[in-house]
Amino acid sequence: MMSFKRKVALRIAAVSAILASVASPLAWYVSRENAENSIVSFAMEESRRVLAHHEAIRLDGPEAKLHAEAAAHSLTGGLFEIAEVYGPNGIRLAEGLTQAGESIEKDIPHHSAPRSEKPSYESWHLSQGRWVIRVFVPLRVNSGALTGYFEGVRLIPDWQEQQTLSDALTTALMVCLASLVCGGMLYPVVIRLASDNERKAHEVLESHISMMEALGRAIAKRDSDTGAHNYRVAWIAATLAEAVGLNGSRMQALIAGSFLHDAGKIGIPDAILLKPGKLTAEEMEIMRTHVAMGEEIVTGAGWLDGGREVVTSHHEKWDGSGYPRGQAGEAIPLVARIFAIVDVFDALCSKRPYKEPLPLAAATAILQQGSGSHFDPDLLTIFSGLAEDIYRTTVDASESEVRILMEGMVRKHFGV
Repeated sequence: MMSFKRKVALRIAAVSAILASVASPLAWYVSRENAENSIVSFAMEESRRVLAHHEAIRLDGPEAKLHAEAAAHSLTGGLFEIAEVYGPNGIRLAEGLTQAGESIEKDIPHHSAPRSEKPSYESWHLSQGRWVIRVFVPLRVNSGALTGYFEGVRLIPDWQEQQTLSDALTTALMVCLASLVCGGMLYPVVIRLASDNERKAHEVLESHISMMEALGRAIAKRDSDTGAHNYRVAWIAATLAEAVGLNGSRMQALIAGSFLHDAGKIGIPDAILLKPGKLTAEEMEIMRTHVAMGEEIVTGAGWLDGGREVVTSHHEKWDGSGYPRGQAGEAIPLVARIFAIVDVFDALCSKRPYKEPLPLAAATAILQQGSGSHFDPDLLTIFSGLAEDIYRTTVDASESEVRILMEGMVRKHFGV
């Protein structure tokens, strides 16, 4: 869980850092643009207000140039360093310049005669770090007809530029801090939700395992005094599977299938299932139907469906003489080949209503007789090296003892 918490912390920190690195510059840019737009809007409104008090708004007739010069000079020295008034044909009628305006005029890009009927602006950073804004305002009479154009260049004071940059930086820092704080606040929420999900997942998994055990014990007791058989074969099968490198979902499927391998025996009559002697051919045909019935029981049964390969193929034989499908060699699922060895071994070494247990040497000798015909020879070779330890651990173990062994395997491979 600590490793998970570290992963969550690192991922949230990474996402917060990425968000901050993207959002902060964007916030800085938007804030600066908004400040610039505010300056421009104020300049445009002020120019309209001043021009409205002059007859320069009427830029026609013989006195148009005088009116334009009066308006241009009234706008310089206050809000604008350069003020230019154009007639409706785009010809400049007047220009007003302050001393600062004269010093920056040569650095400002020139343009053709104005023709647009919409207000606009341009912004530049000139030499020596000077920031200027040029606004363009079409002039109209009360009737709305276009009468001329006004163009003003404003040199932004250092204090205003610093204030704009400071405000933009403050906004960017606040967005950055908000992104990091948001990530910090999300961490305990994510951890809490993950813990709840993990707890619920464990509860569901434990209930599935309990159901698997209960069903397996009920089936095992049909032909055995206890339910220890299922615990033994599941533990032995998992032990052999570990030796061949099986893990993850395949190991889980093997364990589930080991518990449920004889699920279909629930439909076999006691007269056949518990018969102490050899079964007739007709009785054997009925006995073999337990595979199909077991497949029907587990197929589509949610989590239990994972054990289907063991249920359906644990009576197949390496040479193809098994049942129900006559699979051969590696066409038989690996988990079923593993379980086939384990199931026969446990049956030979266990007491049943119709037989006494065999000693280890006799049981392993019978297994070796089936190498290459009944059993996968490579798997049997690996099992032979484990058989003595497995026998010593399980031969005299009680149901509770082998259950403890199996619970260890379940915890190890199911993460419970």
